Amino acid sequence: MLLAVSPELRWTLQISSGLCWTLSYLFIIKRGFQDKALGMPLVALCANISWEFIFSFIYPHAAPQYYVNVVWFLFDCIILFQALKFGKFDFNKNLPAKLFYPTFALTLVMSFCAVLFISREFKDTDGKYAAFGQNLMMSVMFVSMLLRRNGVEGQSIYIALFKMIGTLLPSILFLMLFPSSLLLDFLYVSIFIFDLIYFVMLYQKCLAKRINPWARI
Repeated sequence: MLLAVSPELRWTLQISSGLCWTLSYLFIIKRGFQDKALGMPLVALCANISWEFIFSFIYPHAAPQYYVNVVWFLFDCIILFQALKFGKFDFNKNLPAKLFYPTFALTLVMSFCAVLFISREFKDTDGKYAAFGQNLMMSVMFVSMLLRRNGVEGQSIYIALFKMIGTLLPSILFLMLFPSSLLLDFLYVSIFIFDLIYFVMLYQKCLAKRINPWARI
């Protein structure tokens, strides 16, 4: 069942979400170059850039989301460059370094196919199931990245904050648009829980490292 949502409210939530995620991308890029460390988990990056390519150029959204998607895709291309440049230093130490690039290429191809086929299977040209599904994966992987590194390289409290708000806003929008979807409801709540966990854990890790979280931009 679809509920009526005013165009003004829809645009406000979409543009606000786009701004928050754009800020998160900018902080990821900034910290990535400063710390020489990938600021987004590799699998999450592959899923993100696949979604943004598909819903910019294969199933383009209507404005304003289309323009948001294109901007995100361009920023993800920069993060992709950082992944190729710095990602191998964060690669599984139990695997040969020469496997990094083949692993990256395979992950990107599989991510693209997963997003495309999920969207076609569910006849979902909005990309909402793939978007919120990969957002949950991303939220879990940010927590995992923090635990694995046991440090704040490539990360900042602003990345965590704007990432959390940037996903919460479209969650509110799609909750109004699809109020009877239990799957989407589960995804909204789960994403927010893990985003909040990551925010709190990163804040505490900064304090433990004697870093002012709000001064680390």
